[in-house]
Amino acid sequence: MHGMFRILVVEDNADMRELFCTVLTESGYQAIPAADGMEALDVMEREYIDLLIADIMMPRMDGYELTRSLRDAGYNLPILMVTAKDQFDDMQTGFRAGTDDYMVKPIDVRELVLRVEALLRRARISSEKRIVVGSTVLDYDALTVTLNGKETTLPQKEFYLLYKLLSYPNKTFTRQQLMDEIWGMFSETDERTINTHINRLRERFADCKDFEIVTVRGLGYKAVKTSDE
Repeated sequence: MHGMFRILVVEDNADMRELFCTVLTESGYQAIPAADGMEALDVMEREYIDLLIADIMMPRMDGYELTRSLRDAGYNLPILMVTAKDQFDDMQTGFRAGTDDYMVKPIDVRELVLRVEALLRRARISSEKRIVVGSTVLDYDALTVTLNGKETTLPQKEFYLLYKLLSYPNKTFTRQQLMDEIWGMFSETDERTINTHINRLRERFADCKDFEIVTVRGLGYKAVKTSDE
């Protein structure tokens, strides 16, 4: 199974820590416990970790500080934050610090395992830098899309837009999110630009049976897989 994935569980509550580790181990992962952020950093220096689950509220070094110091040190592994209900407002801080996902206590352990799976799958996509949808292949480094064996190089922004949408099938992105990510947060570009790019992609892939880009009214766009893989 995916048994070789190593997951570091950083949680100062011993019962929770043990529970998470047990559930992850039963799901075929290798779980490594740490009681706080300092201990987690020690582990990270010694061994390779694929994914980190961290509580926000911990003594000595909280989840934000841990995340920030890992991101500053160039670690790009997925980080799943665990937060109590009343710290929910802090999540913005978490995402700015570089969190990939979060869960609010009380934690449903089955959902925890599903989130871990999804994060690892996404991390694998980004490290391989290739996305395969049916007979369509996107190669991030070359900015090419290969469709039925025919390779096309896309303009950079169009490619990044398509890659982003297909990295998270069925997930709706607002125009603002896509603008910030692809044109940069301080870009002067307006939302019409994104509509133009989406329309170009739709024209370009009008005959593609593997996916379509759907407009979510009032919100933005999502990519939907249409081939029966």
